[in-house]
Parts: sequence; C-alpha cells; structure tokens
Amino acid sequence: MSSPTPSRAELVERAAKLAPLLRSRAQWIDEHRRLPEDVITAIEESGLLRLQVPNQYGGYESDFRTHLDVLAEIARGNTSVAFCLSIYASLTWMTAFWPDAALDEVFATPNVRVTGTTAATGAATRVDGGYRLNGRWKFNSGVLHAHWKITAAVPDDPESQQIPIFAVVPVTELEIVDDWFTTGLEGSGSVTTVATDVFVPDHRVISGADFYQNISLSAVNGPKPIYTVPMLVSATVIQTGQLVGAARQALSGFLERLPGRPITYTDYTSQQDAPVTHLQVGEAALLIEDAEARARRFADRVDAKVASGEPWTQDERVSSRVQIGWIAKQAKQAVEILAQASGGSSIYRDVPIARLQRDIHAASLHGMITPAVNIELYGRTLCGLEPNTTYL
Repeated sequence: MSSPTPSRAELVERAAKLAPLLRSRAQWIDEHRRLPEDVITAIEESGLLRLQVPNQYGGYESDFRTHLDVLAEIARGNTSVAFCLSIYASLTWMTAFWPDAALDEVFATPNVRVTGTTAATGAATRVDGGYRLNGRWKFNSGVLHAHWKITAAVPDDPESQQIPIFAVVPVTELEIVDDWFTTGLEGSGSVTTVATDVFVPDHRVISGADFYQNISLSAVNGPKPIYTVPMLVSATVIQTGQLVGAARQALSGFLERLPGRPITYTDYTSQQDAPVTHLQVGEAALLIEDAEARARRFADRVDAKVASGEPWTQDERVSSRVQIGWIAKQAKQAVEILAQASGGSSIYRDVPIARLQRDIHAASLHGMITPAVNIELYGRTLCGLEPNTTYL
C-alpha cells in the first residue's frame, strides 16, 4: 500500500491553496467552535492528513521540516485548522508505537484522524483480554472530527506502580461533553471526553514506559529511523509551524489594511507615513523573521538526527522544549505589536488580527509550549541542575 511521497514543495503548495477557503470560513469556525464540512472535505482531498501516516498504509512519513512549512501555510488560513492538523499529525505519528494489529484497525479508515491527550486523568481496570476505562479527559483538540483517540489512564492494580497505560479508543465509544467555550482557538473544538466502562483489547494498549521511551511494538515501524525521535520532541517540532504561520499572517494582514488608513485624532492622514508605524512594523517583522529562522533550524536539526541515527541526549530533549517556548514568545510579541497598531476598528470580528491575537495567546498557554516554563527549564540545566520534569 506504500505510495511515493510528494515533495515538500508540492505539499506546501497544497497547503497554500487551502488558505483562501480557510480564511473565508474563519467566522463560521469561531462561532460554531468546530470545523465545517467543506473544510474537512478540502483537507481530505489535499492529502495533508497523510503526512504522518506510516508508509505501509499509503502515508508519506514526511520529515519534520515539511510539517513546519505545511502547518505555517495552513495557519495563514486559519489557526484553529492548523492546530487541529498539528494534533492529528502528532498523534498519528505516536500510533506507530502500537502493535501492527492495532495499526491495521486504525488505518483501515481512509483519511483517518487520530487525536488524544497524554494526561492520565482516567482509571484502567484489568479484565480478561484487555482493560476497562473510566475517566474524564479535557483538551481533546480536533476530537469532533477524529476517528480514534489516544487515551492515558492509570491502572487500579496495586502492582502497576501508578505507571499509566495508553489505549487507542474509537471516538464513537466516548461521550463528548460540549464545554469548549473559550477566547482562543475556538474552532479547535477541544472538548472534554468521558469513558464509562469502555473496553479496550490488549492489542490496542501499550505501557507508559514503552510510550515515553519510544519502544515500538510494531514489527514494521520499529526499525524506522523517524520513530527514534523522542515522542515529546516530535510533538514539539510539529507544533512550531502554526506559531510561525499565524505571526506571518498577522504581518501580511496588517500591511494589506495599511494604505489610506489615518491615525485617528492625529494629523496623519495615512498610517503608512507615521514613524511610529515604521517602528512597530520593523520590530514585529524582525521578531517573526527570528522565530521562523529558529523554527527552521530546529526542524532541520531533528531531521538531521533522524538521518544520523545518533541517540538523543538529555540536553537535546531540553533544547526542544525551549525552542518552541522561545518561538511562541517571539511570535506572540510580534502579533501583540501589530494588534496594538491596528486601531479600534480591528476589534470587529471580520478583521483577522484580533482572532490571530486570541489564537496565538491560547496556543502559547499549552503546557508543552508555555514560554516561561520552558525557558526556566533551559536555564536550570545551564546552571548544572537536573531537569524538574520527566516530560522531555
């Protein structure tokens, strides 16, 4: 079932062609807190859902730089869509650790979409042939359009030592709680899911130890170099594209609105002529250029590690956390500058800058992205201390 992988340029072009549709549907997406069917159809037809599908199931197993560039273009259309696609890519990549019997089930669905969370906020009870899950999980981005969900739960067996298990569960077997009422990334539909005595067979369950140590139980995927990347590094690098793309779109959108706009209560009949505007645009552009350059170096470095086959050090894992934290900080600063320079009319819902500001703020609050936490982690290790987290 393997198929030739399209070039990076071709995949980026496909993403860019989607952007006009995504921009035209932005208000609907925010108001309905989900993605519309025409957007889902267009994404399916683009083939971009296959970026991290294993090659033996007709996927591309694209490199991480391709993810960065593709998701940056999607974010220029709509950040909620980019966030969903980044989650689908990350979680689809993670499924490679499951046994081939589970993968045969997951990838039997064309254009399959896998979502999930790694927070073990549920309980797992051992039963004959598998586990029964009970629990409640928040922040399930993209689950409204997903087929499968990776769910973490702590076994109630005293011998489990509180090490969670990770289960692949059909979304249809979970209850959806419509509680995603937010001021950012509204269209990601990151609602809560609930499991009530959901049975998961053994072949769709792996241990947390295997999950976090990248031990693949797939005979086909196990030997592939792309799956030697630490799980949290892969998730981190995939997430950077949406941050860069949102900031780039904020700048281009600002410049499109600029000609002929006066600065109210001043003598400037055109904001384009005002030195304060030049300073704002210049600073925002430099922040975006730096963020994009850092993101590309980060992705290229991960791809180079895949190619070399060298083991990952603790310092490299820490570095991945600080990369996305610093990229988020720069992108957010750039968008804030442009939002402040956009005037009172920019708060209308049909003006994109306010949406971009809300979305990039929401994205920067993600537990794996939050700048201050990641920068502190980096500084801590530079000072010779051990990391204060196992999430590396």
